[in-house]
Amino acid sequence: MTNRIRVLRAERGWSQADLAQRLEVSRQTVNAIETGKHDPSLSLAFRLARLLDQPIDRVFSPDHPEASSPGLVP
Repeated sequence: MTNRIRVLRAERGWSQADLAQRLEVSRQTVNAIETGKHDPSLSLAFRLARLLDQPIDRVFSPDHPEASSPGLVP
């Protein structure tokens, strides 16, 4: 899964620590999510989207288009 958290955070002038504090998670958690080393839980993903005032599908997207998944017709 890819995300736009770094860009959206920067647009607000927030550091990773600022975002972490608002989400009540560690800065390391924010870093791991931003860099794709960790996918957030569903509840954290929704909290991120709400905090960033974006629909969840504007914050997160699958690595590959769904049409390329096996068994789906393009």
